[in-house]
Amino acid sequence: MSPHRPRLLAPIHRVAGLDYDVLDELLGYSLRRAQVALFLAFRDAARGSDLTPPRFTALVIIGANPGLSQSVLGQVLGIARSGAKLMTDYLEGRGWVERRRRNGDARAWGLYLTRRGQQFLERVKARVLDYDYRVVRKITLKERKELLRLLEKLSR
Repeated sequence: MSPHRPRLLAPIHRVAGLDYDVLDELLGYSLRRAQVALFLAFRDAARGSDLTPPRFTALVIIGANPGLSQSVLGQVLGIARSGAKLMTDYLEGRGWVERRRRNGDARAWGLYLTRRGQQFLERVKARVLDYDYRVVRKITLKERKELLRLLEKLSR
């Protein structure tokens, strides 16, 4: 494998007959297996575009919070200001996002989806939700809500 070529992600299946020892007790191991399954569903939903989970997150957050600052976007994504600038530059270059001056502060810029960005995001959101639900259909809606609640609790 070339050192510059990314490794393809594959599902992490349990192998029948193996003793998983402490792994069966580690939440991190189960979360990683679930995360890979959900990432693969995201990849399938975003097929045909160069959308990644962080780019999708940025578009969703900007769309839901018009005028959001680049700094706050960086906080949401867990990246440095320079990374938020690169993300914004990328989204702007695709024609999905635009920077506009914020009211009352000539030095501050807000981020807004363009019409093209809104249309793209609506299409991709529907696909991502559909693929996400396909993976989690093994659990009930009540279990899904409880899982989301517990994961939020762990991430604080």
